[in-house]
Amino acid sequence: MKVAIRQRARELGFDDCRFTTAAAPDHREDFQEWIATGQHGEMGYLARNTHKRVDPEQVLAGARSVICLAVSYAGEGEVISNQCSVFSGEPVSPPVNTDNCPLTTGVVARYARFADYHDVLAAPLKQLTEFVNAQGGSGTRSLWYVDTGPLLERDLAQRAGLGFVGKHTNLISRRLGNWFFLAELITTLELEPDTPERNRCGSCSRCITACPTQAITAPFQLDARRCISYLTIELKGPIPVEFRPAIGNRIYGCDDCLAACPWNKFAQAGRLMREHARPALTQPDLLELLALDAAGFKRRFAGTPMLRAKRRGLLRNVCVALGNVGEAAALPALEKATADSEPLIAEHARWAVEQIGARQRATP
Repeated sequence: MKVAIRQRARELGFDDCRFTTAAAPDHREDFQEWIATGQHGEMGYLARNTHKRVDPEQVLAGARSVICLAVSYAGEGEVISNQCSVFSGEPVSPPVNTDNCPLTTGVVARYARFADYHDVLAAPLKQLTEFVNAQGGSGTRSLWYVDTGPLLERDLAQRAGLGFVGKHTNLISRRLGNWFFLAELITTLELEPDTPERNRCGSCSRCITACPTQAITAPFQLDARRCISYLTIELKGPIPVEFRPAIGNRIYGCDDCLAACPWNKFAQAGRLMREHARPALTQPDLLELLALDAAGFKRRFAGTPMLRAKRRGLLRNVCVALGNVGEAAALPALEKATADSEPLIAEHARWAVEQIGARQRATP
């Protein structure tokens, strides 16, 4: 039965498919401590459903197995480089190539340069769920999730042998590197579990060194409150001033710890996501984004993960990026933004104007 399910998953475009039990996750106590110490920041949903995340049977009564799936979003020729990312302070590994990149170019995390993966993966996950239920026969029940359900998906995926949790706390696959989405199908069907993957980081600490805000506080420990992905996506209010310079020109997420991982040399281009690429999101112009009104924002980012940030969040990030990399030519747009009806945007625009002014005064 596993062979048939795995084959069907491949036919539907999934790049890997592994199996584990629905037993409690191995690192549930670590997760509970992480929540208790507040390192999840304002992601309250993680705390609200902790009881489900540490007990899959509370997600689906009678659950016996979890099918863990991977979908690569690596692109040909871009599995390691992080073009046009501008860092504040000392350069970090991997080296950054900013040649020929306009100073008003922003950087979007690689996963968000596609149509929203939640939408893309929904149809094949529904089809796979129907197939699994048919294999199990009458009475089989299954639920599918793609980054939305109360499951400790990386923990389960490691136990299923899909990959191993790296020192940056993300899952690493020996076949796919770091560039892949996770999805799960939890089912009452009992399936033989695959062999768990063991950690293969060794003495490597490139991801820890690469983090611009030192959010990886120790191997396998992440303080989300310092993470640029959290600050530019999950955080809804002002970005703490002490972290703004380190954000550079990133406007949605951060790939630095992922890009630094040497396992990316084995990354393979994904099949399912390829046709859903949004090239216009690769190097968006910051001044164009700053000019977007509410309707323009929705048109520009409809059907992409970036819609989640809402206009107020994205333009907040754009202002920070311009404050870090913008020159005098950006001042008129920023000064206009200081009067934006959204206070969050206006405050960050004022900060950006001050930063550019300070650089101008410091220039001989």
